[in-house]
Amino acid sequence: MQMPINVCFSFSGPAQNQMQIPSGYGLHPQNYIAPSGHYPQGPGKMTSLPLDSQCGDYYSGLYTVPTQNMVTPNTANQQPGAQQMYGRGPPAPHIVGSTPGSFQGATSSTSHLHTSASQPYSPFVNHYSSPAMYPANSSVASQGFPSTCGHYAMSTVSNAAYPSVSYPSLPAGDPYGQQMFTSQNAPTVGPVREDSFPGHSTAISHPAPLPPPPSHQYHQQQGLSGCNTLSWSASGLPSAQDNLTRNHTGSLATPNNSLSCPVMQNVQPLKSSPVVSTVLGASSTRVPPAANRPVEPVASVTQPSELLQQKGMQYGDYVNNQASSAPTPLSSTSDDEEEEEEDEEAGLLYLLALKKKKSVYMLSSSASSPAPDPAPEPDPAPVPAPSAPQPSKMAKPFGYGYPTLQPGYQNATAPLNSGVPPSSPMYSGFQPYAQQYPGMNQLSSSLGGLSLQSSPQPESLRPVNLTQERNILPMAPVWPPVPNLNLDLKKLNCSPDSFRCTLTNIPQTQALLNKAKLPLGLLLHPFRDLTQLPVITSNTIVRCRSCRTYINPFVSFIDQRRWKCNLCYRVNDVPEEFMYNPVTRSYGEPHKRPEVQNSTVEFIASSDYMLRPPQPAVYLFVLDVSHNAVEAGYLTILCQSLLENLDKLPGDSRTRIGFMTFDSTIHFYNLQEGLSQPQMLIVSDIDDVFLPTPDSLLVNLYESKELIKDLLNALPNMFTNTRETHSALGPALQAAFKLMSPTGGRVSVFQTQLPSLGAGLLQSREDPNQRSSTKVVQHLGPATDFYKKLALDCSGQQTAVDLFLLSSQYSDLASLACMSKYSAGCIYYYPSFHFTHNPSQAEKLQKDLKRYLTRKIGFEAVMRIRCTKGLSMHTFHGNFFVRSTDLLSLANINPDAGFAVQLSIEENLTDTSLVCFQTALLYTSSKGERRIRVHTLCLPVVSSLADVYAGVDVQAAICLLANMAVDRSISSSLSDARDALVNAVVDSLSAYGSTVSNLQHSALIAPSSLKLFPLYVLALLKQKAFRTGTSTRLDDRVYAMCQIKCQPLVHLMKMIHPNLYRIDRLTDEGAIHVNDRVVPQPPLQKLSAEKLTREGAFLMDCGSVFYIWIGKSCDNNFIEDVLGYPNFASIPQKMTHLPELDTLSSERARSFITWLRDNRPLSPILHVVKDESPAKTEFFQHLIEDRTEAAFSYYEFLLHIQQQICK
Repeated sequence: MQMPINVCFSFSGPAQNQMQIPSGYGLHPQNYIAPSGHYPQGPGKMTSLPLDSQCGDYYSGLYTVPTQNMVTPNTANQQPGAQQMYGRGPPAPHIVGSTPGSFQGATSSTSHLHTSASQPYSPFVNHYSSPAMYPANSSVASQGFPSTCGHYAMSTVSNAAYPSVSYPSLPAGDPYGQQMFTSQNAPTVGPVREDSFPGHSTAISHPAPLPPPPSHQYHQQQGLSGCNTLSWSASGLPSAQDNLTRNHTGSLATPNNSLSCPVMQNVQPLKSSPVVSTVLGASSTRVPPAANRPVEPVASVTQPSELLQQKGMQYGDYVNNQASSAPTPLSSTSDDEEEEEEDEEAGLLYLLALKKKKSVYMLSSSASSPAPDPAPEPDPAPVPAPSAPQPSKMAKPFGYGYPTLQPGYQNATAPLNSGVPPSSPMYSGFQPYAQQYPGMNQLSSSLGGLSLQSSPQPESLRPVNLTQERNILPMAPVWPPVPNLNLDLKKLNCSPDSFRCTLTNIPQTQALLNKAKLPLGLLLHPFRDLTQLPVITSNTIVRCRSCRTYINPFVSFIDQRRWKCNLCYRVNDVPEEFMYNPVTRSYGEPHKRPEVQNSTVEFIASSDYMLRPPQPAVYLFVLDVSHNAVEAGYLTILCQSLLENLDKLPGDSRTRIGFMTFDSTIHFYNLQEGLSQPQMLIVSDIDDVFLPTPDSLLVNLYESKELIKDLLNALPNMFTNTRETHSALGPALQAAFKLMSPTGGRVSVFQTQLPSLGAGLLQSREDPNQRSSTKVVQHLGPATDFYKKLALDCSGQQTAVDLFLLSSQYSDLASLACMSKYSAGCIYYYPSFHFTHNPSQAEKLQKDLKRYLTRKIGFEAVMRIRCTKGLSMHTFHGNFFVRSTDLLSLANINPDAGFAVQLSIEENLTDTSLVCFQTALLYTSSKGERRIRVHTLCLPVVSSLADVYAGVDVQAAICLLANMAVDRSISSSLSDARDALVNAVVDSLSAYGSTVSNLQHSALIAPSSLKLFPLYVLALLKQKAFRTGTSTRLDDRVYAMCQIKCQPLVHLMKMIHPNLYRIDRLTDEGAIHVNDRVVPQPPLQKLSAEKLTREGAFLMDCGSVFYIWIGKSCDNNFIEDVLGYPNFASIPQKMTHLPELDTLSSERARSFITWLRDNRPLSPILHVVKDESPAKTEFFQHLIEDRTEAAFSYYEFLLHIQQQICK
């Protein structure tokens, strides 16, 4: 039914009772005064800062399946743990007062801002030693690899879509700084480029001519037996032809990239009148409680220097620029609580920005005093220069010379998986452990035989000949390696589902890390859903006085009154209240407190951690209602989902909600209690957007529920006859920002086409003819910085923007995604969406919305990552805004968000045998509670290269490299990112080969811990984000990159390397029990067509999509029992559901698929694919071990790697 619209011209400008709106979107008039209660400034909190620049330092910012009640049939007595509440005990006889201390920095006791001079330090940290030089021989461009390879000067991109923030970790003049040199092989190689990630300071040449066909050789080994051993060189020889700059750090971005500064926009209030119309509805009454909420604090503030303002900055990469700052007094109310101080300072920065009429996002230093310079690493010993290049030869046709299978490669048995699942007792993190006051020396001695060299060789170091062992994929899922700690510490360690490191054995020195040629970093899933979470309600949150680390299971108690910090080693006093144990109700056992018995805990924060009272949960929906949107039909699904889940939206009695729609104009909806019908207010002047009635556009959900339901019932039919084809997305977002600024919250934007009107309008940049290009892939970065700057303004007001893109045509996701990346939002993408023509996408949207609307959410969050003294963080990956070197600002946090951070070793770790990492997430729950979730991870330190290789977490490493490759794709080029991924394999395997004695040059040897590394890299090269030569829509490629940057590891791995199962022979053998349901566990299959049989049926789990491939000769009993059709011929071409049939085969298949689907951030679509049907093309593209027109098979890729190592 068409909504009646009664037009009245009652406004000659902004409504008289409306809130005064700042100019532009978030930039306030010069005389604007912050309203009371909004970021109030306390006396003496902060001196004024010289805000003479509006250019800020902007950066870009692992969902894991929650622990289920999962047991094997014989262990079904395990009971799921509920959330545990630990209350405060009876008052102790004496309360020890807290003394003020510094709130950030490893050793300093006061916090101040300082002015640092320009320092010529390297912008990135080098993980590797001198480059390995390889001669260039020929090209294999046809296989998807670069035609040239070597050293290169990185190109600059001013609008990289995935900025990375990097911090210097080496002193000036270190051996890893920038040096000028050119390649000795320039005449042969041609254009010179660097093809490695930060830390991979390696120049890899192109492969030699492919080996002769099998008819010309007896064994492939013979063709490679003449390889020379790897020779390492500290530098290359200059050539007049190249004269290019090489960054020895292998940085992903060039230092002199420029950053677009926020642009001041003066938007005057609209002079025309809004149009008021009436919508059918009724009202209900309810009185909301008062509201308001906090933020988390920073220790000091650093303003970009004039040099930085002139030269710009590659989204957080330090570029030899200086920073100016002014001293800031400590907060008078939070000297003892760092997070609260950070909250206050955030508020003060906001006030200063208002008064200065500027939107400033400043980089804050987290250390109170400058850290000592790390000891420089020793220069690598000189080694012979690389051999002279051989003359270049014409490339052979694709795959020429590679035998299909090498002799002895076919019949190897599949290895058993030796890992430990996260749900095993080794990762329990919540089991009690009686700690008898161990000192750090006791913890060190408790490691026992940590050195792997003094004990029998572990399975992880077993040499594997990759070209000989055919079945390297284990039959069961790959579990992360267990850190080599004693049993008690293993039980206490953080679950890898929440917190894991690429190396579970941390190298003692940066030189050792360089020698290993492996990436060092962390992958985090800090807010994932947990079935067991100890919640601490004590008034005293015990933290280190120096580095502010939260007390955790890895601290050591010197006696009952003192404990030593495991990060900075300071000795702290035990507060009197901490002497009481609320679990055992005993006194005098602080080591048995739940904080010391669990590596993951959540604290209920006191008012010390709040700047303002917790705000209500606020949800705003901004909906595209243009003709394209109405044709797609998404409004019906959205409104129905909202009606079904209104009462399930996270929040309390204060929850507020609002709606906006837009086409070429913007429509607001007055849902104020007392109205008989909703009112539509139309603002047609999109150049001067204002809020017609600010006080009635966001209403209490429960007081106005009837009006909200009336609006949701009417919306799908209100615009049925519209002919408006334009989309004014930018002005709608500006209005949404103004509406949400007072409280913050979540904005959900639904867009169906390219924005075509007003601010932020975009033009089509995709050339469909270039989708299959094997050369340059353009336009991976944003076309404008409008959406990034708007997102940063939203982040400053604690507002996150989530984007739902439902488009059948190119919509420039590379530009639109910025609104979510920089505001800590999330992105949903539904290509070719149509309510009736594409029912699978419609079902996916419905299921995604159910999860999205009901999942847990945190507001006004900040996350700080701390690590043991000597380690440092230099690059972050994810969706957030980086406030300081280790503090991430998250306007919203959700259980599906993952993060990654790269690490370096600044100081030798020779004085400790353990290192720890701790992440603290401070957020406001939907119920209005300020909470702090803390995860602590402990890992051993090793001094031998063998130990480093033994502890590689190959899945964590590949996910970190994927994040780095996305950054490289945008800052440089897609081909450079692909080269760097290949070189990561070459570097690590060649480095390992140099440590193995009696190694045959014709063999490609890897430690067992790295045996899957080449396979995973090949899978990554064939993933949508990085593949070439295969038709890939630009928005599809960009969305895949977005997923890599923000997906938790467990789901990202399914995107990279799907799981393949045979499901026509499911049995209960090895099945698990989940919630009284028997779930079969079929073995994993190789991703190769050779594993497919026409008599079978196979399920492929790709993370966001499931494929069931049915062989042409599949048993009719299975087809009838599971699919509900009598035979193969009767199966429809487009089948997306499995019917619920009363058969054992159907029950088993549905139980297994349901188990795979549970607890995923995105609901997978199911496609039933018949053999020899046109739809099988997409299925076969995921068989990554097979050859395609544009890419190697797995065996060919191994031979390519082997050739690179042997040069």
